[in-house]
Amino acid sequence: MTPLTDMVDYEVRGEVALIVIDNPPVNALSHGVRAGMVEGLAKAEADEQVAAVLLVCKGRTFIAGADITEFGKPMKEPGLNEAIEAMEHATKPVVAAIHGTALGGGLETAMACHYRVGVSSARFGQPEVKLGILPGAGGTQRLPRLVGYPKALEMCVIGNPIGAAEALESGLIDEIVDDVFEGGVAFAEKLIAEDRPLKKIRDLEEKVNEARANRKEIFDGFRRKIARRTRGFEAPEANIRAIEAGLDMSFDEALDYERQLFVKLMAGKQSIAQRYYFFAEREAAKVPDVPRTTQMRKIEKVGVLGCGTMGGGISMNFANRGIGVTIVEAEQSRLDHGFGVIRKAG
Repeated sequence: MTPLTDMVDYEVRGEVALIVIDNPPVNALSHGVRAGMVEGLAKAEADEQVAAVLLVCKGRTFIAGADITEFGKPMKEPGLNEAIEAMEHATKPVVAAIHGTALGGGLETAMACHYRVGVSSARFGQPEVKLGILPGAGGTQRLPRLVGYPKALEMCVIGNPIGAAEALESGLIDEIVDDVFEGGVAFAEKLIAEDRPLKKIRDLEEKVNEARANRKEIFDGFRRKIARRTRGFEAPEANIRAIEAGLDMSFDEALDYERQLFVKLMAGKQSIAQRYYFFAEREAAKVPDVPRTTQMRKIEKVGVLGCGTMGGGISMNFANRGIGVTIVEAEQSRLDHGFGVIRKAG
């Protein structure tokens, strides 16, 4: 393999060029990854021996999303949109081979490729709404053209991922493979042998026309469905507006509108708070000076001081998991009252 950056390698197998991302732990779209993808595509385009390109990742996952540590900082070129345009406008078929998760910018990157394959355990999603934002690299425009507008609304506005079987059925991926390297190369070789055309998602209009014909039912119905669940949050409605824009604007105009909404949300108080919560939750799960290899101890019994609202709730949680609980109270009457509440709740 030939290193392109410290995060991306390049290799040619027969007529297939492999752009191999290795940016542990989750192959985030850091600057080195973006730069490596752009350079690898240029290298493959210039090589007459190469007839197809495979984008694949080492480690436990495909690109799991953007490098959120870069949020709020000046973006180093090339940006993600530049890397996506390089793949989409490549003159040779580009295939994304996915394992683990393709989330957020990872899925947007995969959708910029002409074809996608994944292992059976892979998962796919646009969870940006959970950070108070929306997909900012074409996710609100490419996803509905592949899977249809109802499913794209669910994936972008609710933010939950789908599995490989559902991705295949909906058209998000083209084939399920056993191994991303061997299976990915085999799929790329099949494209070459069959001389398949470049399938640019931006040019797919079937789902767009279907949504135009059923616009009111799709969008008004979805807004009613999620109204209570998303009340008070800005990002869900922004995702809906971005997706709906694809029915009224050209693809490029809709991309610009998506970007405007993305920038506005990123600077907003809600997204700042939701991103703070995201990082805080991750930090809370870390215990300083405890090695990753440390084995968890089995908890067989616990003691709880007090049987009020908090103590009773804590006791119930442990008891419901089959863990013995000893409750200590200052007075018998308080203990009896607490047990009464526990019994009613149980």
